[in-house]
Amino acid sequence: MSVTGTDVQGTDDSILAAFGERLRVLRARRGMSRRLLASAAGLSERYLAQLEGGTGNPSFLVLHALASALDVPLDALIALHDEPDDFQRITALARTLGPAQLAEARTALVERFGAADPIARRGRVALVGLRGAGKTALGSALAGELGVPFIELDREIEREAGMPMAAIVEFVGQSGYRRLERDSLERIVGDTPRFVMATGGSIVSEPATYERLLASCYTVWLRASAREHMERVIAQGDLRPMSGNAASMDDLKRILAGREPLYRRADAIVDTEGQAFAASLTQLRAVVA
Repeated sequence: MSVTGTDVQGTDDSILAAFGERLRVLRARRGMSRRLLASAAGLSERYLAQLEGGTGNPSFLVLHALASALDVPLDALIALHDEPDDFQRITALARTLGPAQLAEARTALVERFGAADPIARRGRVALVGLRGAGKTALGSALAGELGVPFIELDREIEREAGMPMAAIVEFVGQSGYRRLERDSLERIVGDTPRFVMATGGSIVSEPATYERLLASCYTVWLRASAREHMERVIAQGDLRPMSGNAASMDDLKRILAGREPLYRRADAIVDTEGQAFAASLTQLRAVVA
């Protein structure tokens, strides 16, 4: 699969045209003339006309200035399409809530509309965590003890795509991979009532997919330090974490710190730091029992 310069230019032009239309719509809703909006945003009227005509390419600072002048969230300005009114009201209300209230609201929405089945989800165990957490080894052993299928989500994605993971990302990009990941998860949940699943380390970063996982599976975070993750992966013969990246440990620490709040949303945590395999399996067995 290849993308030519013409293809990229055509995509860019259509995005800029859609943004220009979005900008005109929002300005009209506010009852603002082009001159008034340009003044409020600190832009020239000529440049604003270029933006609305789809020939200008705004910087992030310009987008921020326009959103402030229009009194809309930045994501509403760049959405390029209208969300339903009820969705906009829910979003506006959510912005006024504190962290604890947001968590309570999310739980209520998942329970009411997330297709959560407390009984069914206990038959499905999903392991989350960074690469090297032990999801495959521990998950396979647990599945054998429980007499249920063991599923590696990444392998299922590769099977459905008919190509290895690296090729998937190269051909369809991260967004395409995320769609395959969500579709594979939906199929597995729909077809298999009981299983133990090892998920990819980044599944928690895709909100809709992670919400589906939390709603349909009993999730367990296999936790360890960044250094132990790195040592385990290298011990398995995978030197990619160190390849051409002297700051790889710092990068891994940042990734783990960024994902930790998401991993903590799992139903249970098994701390595998410094633990022998048998001890970690005993802990996992206990939290799933």
